[in-house]
Amino acid sequence: MNIPLVDLQTQYEAIRADIDAAIANVIRDTAFVGGKYVKSFEESFAEYCGTSYAVGVSNGTDAIRLALLACGIGAGDEVITVPNTFFATFEAIAATGATVRFVDVDPDTFNMDPSLLAAAITPRTRAIVPVHLYGQPADMNPILRIAREHGLRVIGDAAQAHSARYHNSPIGTIGDAVTFSFYPGKNLGAYGDAGAIVTNDKEIAEKAAKLRDHGRTTKYEHDTIGFNCRLDGLQAAILSAKLPYLDEWTAARRRNAGLYNSLLADVGSIQTPTEMEAVVAVYHLYVIQTDERERLQSCLKESGISTGIHYPIPLHLQPALAHLNLARGNFPVTESHADRILSLPMYPELSAEHIERAAATIKNALAASYV
Repeated sequence: MNIPLVDLQTQYEAIRADIDAAIANVIRDTAFVGGKYVKSFEESFAEYCGTSYAVGVSNGTDAIRLALLACGIGAGDEVITVPNTFFATFEAIAATGATVRFVDVDPDTFNMDPSLLAAAITPRTRAIVPVHLYGQPADMNPILRIAREHGLRVIGDAAQAHSARYHNSPIGTIGDAVTFSFYPGKNLGAYGDAGAIVTNDKEIAEKAAKLRDHGRTTKYEHDTIGFNCRLDGLQAAILSAKLPYLDEWTAARRRNAGLYNSLLADVGSIQTPTEMEAVVAVYHLYVIQTDERERLQSCLKESGISTGIHYPIPLHLQPALAHLNLARGNFPVTESHADRILSLPMYPELSAEHIERAAATIKNALAASYV
């Protein structure tokens, strides 16, 4: 039996009645754009995240862009983030007109290295976008301290970190605003594109809500030039149906990660994920590091076990960003990760037998390479 990297079909079958009812209700009420299902999800998600406000938007990329714009970030400003993230993080910052500056990451957590942050700040810096990659919270206390010292906004990219916690605080409460993606494969996923901004700042929430809907206050009165970045009713209803299961799914992901860790602990050529003290990581992805990546990936594929690489090309080496003139060697930790990382199957419904099979395949492949 093949083991996929992600299995959305099995999840759907487990909650089919909830999902089908949610979709039918939206169709029955013709509440396709905005409306009560969006409002209901926003209220529920804000409560879940421990924030006062949630603003549903069209996707996680727009969530970052609108959060930055709502914080006053625009042309002439600089925003600091990391080069080992999905392209959308850069894309959203650039779409505001701001310039992106990168800092390298911690070799163990894959997240922004706070010790490098202060040196990257210039007189034009206005915001920091830490990415909670793979569902591992970034080390936010030193990041927030540096931001306060320099008067900078902090907008968290939690696209992969639904329900993660840092020092007992929900990740959505840490920063001026925090953004989420609900792309189907996320820990909380819609059945299409969707996203949200959460915040305790009323002004940020109101500005973001206005920007997502053509900059209007009433149907035909527009205070500013906005965008069409609304969360649609069908996706909101699906997310509302799934949200009650998120804690259960998170616990399953953490159990699966723990089993992987124990089974791979004695494999010297494998580095398993590092979880900082006082955090709850949610393992959107389970990512190992190895110098034997190509061999392992090939052996796993032959055994019917899917893998991924998140991400093979750091942002500063992307062809689209050649104008930044950042060559290999600028961010050595990120570059090393890109050469060594391998994502193994990870989803709540993944069985212990599947994890054991993946681990055994890895061990056998590595043993064969040393014969």
